[in-house]
Amino acid sequence: MRWRPRLVRRIAEIDSAAWDACAGTENPFTSHAFLLALEESGAVADDKGWAPHHLALEDEAGTVVAAAPAYLKSHSYGEYVFDHGWAEAYERAGGRYYPKLQIAVPFTPVPGPRLLVRSGPNQDERRRALIATAVDLVRDNALSSLHVTFSTEAEARLMEGLGLLRRRGQQFHWENRGFADFDAFLAALAARKRKAIRKERREVAAAGIAIETLRGAEISEEHWDAMFAFYMDTGSRKWGRPYLNRRFFSLIGASMQERIVLFLAGRDGRPIAGALNFLGSDCLYGRYWGSIEEVKHLHFELCYYRAIDHAIRHRLARVEAGAQGPHKLARGYLARPTHSAHFILDPGFRRAVGDFVARERLAVDADIDELESLGPFRKDGAGGDRSAG
Repeated sequence: MRWRPRLVRRIAEIDSAAWDACAGTENPFTSHAFLLALEESGAVADDKGWAPHHLALEDEAGTVVAAAPAYLKSHSYGEYVFDHGWAEAYERAGGRYYPKLQIAVPFTPVPGPRLLVRSGPNQDERRRALIATAVDLVRDNALSSLHVTFSTEAEARLMEGLGLLRRRGQQFHWENRGFADFDAFLAALAARKRKAIRKERREVAAAGIAIETLRGAEISEEHWDAMFAFYMDTGSRKWGRPYLNRRFFSLIGASMQERIVLFLAGRDGRPIAGALNFLGSDCLYGRYWGSIEEVKHLHFELCYYRAIDHAIRHRLARVEAGAQGPHKLARGYLARPTHSAHFILDPGFRRAVGDFVARERLAVDADIDELESLGPFRKDGAGGDRSAG
């Protein structure tokens, strides 16, 4: 092999500059700083069922030329590409599904590169070498499977060519069509959708809510205290066990200052809700939201409309607001496919899963096509000032 594989049990064992030279700047969640904050805060650890097993390839000089954030998993929580049914079926048949190997960003359903390679020639060859290393790890340790989740489409196709099963899901993303401002975006919507958004925004404004946008050093520990309280409230109501802890927010606040945008809502000088976003090179990623006071439409204002407005002002190409949410369609977000790839060690179980993902993919594609036809934009193509694109 042209490159020496290396298994890394702590992301801190890899130099941050070397890792980021592979990860690039497009996606903040594969950065060394984000992955390190997950580990240093204890949110990701062996006893949490996310045991770091990062993969790296080094050349003869010891330079890291490729890497993948990888974890040995003892459960399927925090992944958002659901395989609980696979685990149950395999174990009913007498198999042992856990532990499994997961190449992913923990708790982060954000599409992006998972097979990280330093710039230069032979990039796909290095990606194939990473997957070969991961598959060898599965075989040598009799693990049930390898899962590469929320990869790019190109990576998923490459892995399919290596024999992995390609799976498809969907999310809702907002795409900037060169809108000059938020009003130009509204003008491109069908009249009913446009009126509904204006009504929702008026009602939030009439509720006496003050909203500020905080960046970088403007975000204090007091702001993080408030945001963590919002996060815990939402997490407790939605899935019962929030994955992150308070220290994580302080760590990213210190190490990722310039990649964070916080929309904070307050009443009478007291924070009551917040939406935490991360900046990529051309995308605003909405990640965590929460509130301690019920205000009608405030969720839409903070998570969707403020994010769209920020993206337009800063000439960003997209807003990605996370998993779930067909309700996003009425607010300018469109259904887009997401991708993952899976290696199943047992041949019989692999055939069964392969049949399932083939049928699932047809259903997902049909759903995306239908949602596209129901899109919120004017059918005549008029509206919206595209001169700023």
